Amino acid sequence: MTLSRREFLGVAAAAPLALKSSGEQGTLPARTFGRSGVRLPILAFGCGSRFLSYENDDEAIAVLNRAIDLGVTYVDTAHNYGGGKSEERVGRVVKTRRKEVFLATKLDARTADAARRQIELSLKRLNTDRLDVLHVHGLESLDDLAAIEAKGGVLEAVLEARDQKVARLAGITGHADPVAMKAALERHDFDCVQMALNVSRARIEFDDDGARPVSMAEKSYEALALPVATTKNLGVIAMKVFGQDRLQSRAPAGKLLYYALSLPVALASVGMPKPELLDRNVALARAFRPLDESEMKQLRASVAAAQRTALARFFRDHRDA
Repeated sequence: MTLSRREFLGVAAAAPLALKSSGEQGTLPARTFGRSGVRLPILAFGCGSRFLSYENDDEAIAVLNRAIDLGVTYVDTAHNYGGGKSEERVGRVVKTRRKEVFLATKLDARTADAARRQIELSLKRLNTDRLDVLHVHGLESLDDLAAIEAKGGVLEAVLEARDQKVARLAGITGHADPVAMKAALERHDFDCVQMALNVSRARIEFDDDGARPVSMAEKSYEALALPVATTKNLGVIAMKVFGQDRLQSRAPAGKLLYYALSLPVALASVGMPKPELLDRNVALARAFRPLDESEMKQLRASVAAAQRTALARFFRDHRDA
């Protein structure tokens, strides 16, 4: 049975949370993470550049601990964030709270041998012997996909890790090329996908001349990659929902977050560089209501074509490391 977007959101919001936290102020709304069947909170803690912006390790770790206390139990890091600093910080928390956390990391390697070395080091940094999600990190183009999926490519090591139960789920991430992401999801047996889904990227594609605005019916993540993920029942993680803070002049934070969560996604991974932003985002997630089609259309229209193009070009070269 295929659910409409509103039916999907209604079912998702009604179910109980699977991962338990200390619940300082209750739990967050939860959704099923694709075909895995795991129930996860709709808000994840992103540990990229925003997490690394905490200059003091102890402060960063305290914020992450508080996030878990508040029910933000999906923790999203990567092997290359801060040259390993992000994973090391997360590992200090995981060491005592592994059962409370749904732990995801990402590999920027493109060969299987390099990926195996990264997995070994990531596990050591994270103080664990298992991952909940292991992603191929940062799909950039069809040429990049060719390297990822080639014999001896990183995908080989990621699927091997899943087969060996080192990783529960295998995924891929990207914010630069919807066409390449669509191809990756169609060709391979991923369990989940993390991609840029926001009011600006809804209508942007890339060609040989760079970024350009397009209609919703043309090439975009929403039009191309998201339907494939939905059809294959993958766990979908929205990222860059605030456009690396470049969209908040166009709409309130709540509207931007709700736009992403009103799509058929399981959760949104958000960077929270200040403790007060954690509290704000948790409050927004707890109060979430899906936007209707007219609200989503209005939000998309609020971003001018020139700003869309500028933001798309920024993300084309952006490396959250």
